[in-house]
Amino acid sequence: MKKSSTKTRVRYSETDQMGVVYHGNYAQYFELGRTEWLRNLGVTYKDMENKGIMLPVISLTCNFKKSALYDDMLTITTFLVKKPMVKIDFIYEIVNEQNEMICTGNSTLAFIDMKTEKPTRCPDYLLDKLGF
Repeated sequence: MKKSSTKTRVRYSETDQMGVVYHGNYAQYFELGRTEWLRNLGVTYKDMENKGIMLPVISLTCNFKKSALYDDMLTITTFLVKKPMVKIDFIYEIVNEQNEMICTGNSTLAFIDMKTEKPTRCPDYLLDKLGF
C-alpha cells in the first residue's frame, strides 16, 4: 500500500463559532492529502491536465470520530488501496497532535480524457512511478 502524510494547521476560517472545523472542510483536507501524495511521486494535477487527463472525484465518504479544533495541527495520511485502472481509490486518516483519530474517509476519482470527456485508463507514467 503506497502512502503519504502531510500536515496542516486548522485555520480560523475553517471553523464555526465554537472553534470546531466545519464538516465540509474535510473534503479539502482529503484533497490536500491526495495532491501531496501525487506530488511525492513527482506528479501534479497540473502535469496531468497538461497531458490531457483530469481526475474528478466520483465518490467521497467521511467518518467523523472526534472534532478538530481551531489551531490544531492535523496529520493527513493518504493511502492508495489498489492498482489504479480507470479509477483510483484512496483511504484517508486524519489525526491531531495527540495522535487521536479525527476522521477516516475514502474517495474514488476517475481518469478522464479531456478531449473526449470519456473515462480512460490510468496513464502509464503514473503506473510506472507506482511500480506497477
